[in-house]
Amino acid sequence: MPVDVDVRLLTELEPSVEKLYERHLRQTKEWHPHALVPWSRGEDYPADYEWHPEDAGLSPEARSALFVNVLTEDNLPYYFRDIERMFGRDGAWGHWVRRWTAEEGRHGQVIHDYLAVTRAVDPVSLERARMAQVQSGEAPAPPDALEGLAYVTLQELATRIAHFNTGQHITDSAGRAIMRRVAFDENLHFLFYRDTMAEALEMDPSRAVVAIANQVKGFAMPGVGIAGFDAHARTIADAGIYDLAIHHDQILQPVLLRDWKLPSLTGLSAVAEAARERLMKLIDRIGRVGRIMVERRAERWARTSQDRRLDRLWPKGWSHAPATKADSPRH
Repeated sequence: MPVDVDVRLLTELEPSVEKLYERHLRQTKEWHPHALVPWSRGEDYPADYEWHPEDAGLSPEARSALFVNVLTEDNLPYYFRDIERMFGRDGAWGHWVRRWTAEEGRHGQVIHDYLAVTRAVDPVSLERARMAQVQSGEAPAPPDALEGLAYVTLQELATRIAHFNTGQHITDSAGRAIMRRVAFDENLHFLFYRDTMAEALEMDPSRAVVAIANQVKGFAMPGVGIAGFDAHARTIADAGIYDLAIHHDQILQPVLLRDWKLPSLTGLSAVAEAARERLMKLIDRIGRVGRIMVERRAERWARTSQDRRLDRLWPKGWSHAPATKADSPRH
């Protein structure tokens, strides 16, 4: 059951949740994981099979992203536990919680089947990581419904962006189609939560602003418990699949500033005003750091590209830039 302090708000939100749930059902489209998986490319795994990167046909960043994406989806039991705890199991809220869970279940299924059929990642490492991830039970656990709404709004949009951008790094048409399909679902989930939170901002703006500020400050993607997550996250960020600049430009600014209109809210309590002020400064700081990271990444790419051009220009073992005429190679 939701914590007592949220019962009144959840009850007041129920009519809006019912309408948003009905909108979701109209917008979603039925699809079947088995229809998207390229089964004809599958083959039996011999008992002594050992995976090698060349089996994948994917770039390292695409492998890292798929590895993190599917293990994130595997933690669904804990997400269900938490959203049922925060939002309840009865009425429109309960209908949404169960529908969301059913839709999310397809995401892990279709990505898992695709990875197994195409051998895109090491199946042994993936299964060991899945066992560790699910056994650990580590997942974000917002303390109440308002913080939960703030978190899942940001998280669903972040997940949609990460899934879609992962697909852009997959040359295989089947893999791209799967990630687009999953991203479409995640976008509908984001819209539900975004608009529910907008309603909450009208009903209880001060508490809602404090909740949003808390979740932006402590935001972490749900895959933080994955083995090797930090290394995978760096690879994903370096590839431009998901990084701090994307978090600022495509999540914080459009949702908090445009959709929820936080800068123009009036009638806030002193605590909420202080929280909003801190939040605006934090958004600016995240934007600055994100831009610096993008600039540094561009510089690294430029240096790498230059090194590759020089490697093609000069035969192996020769200096890239002869310092003197005497040092120049003779023909």
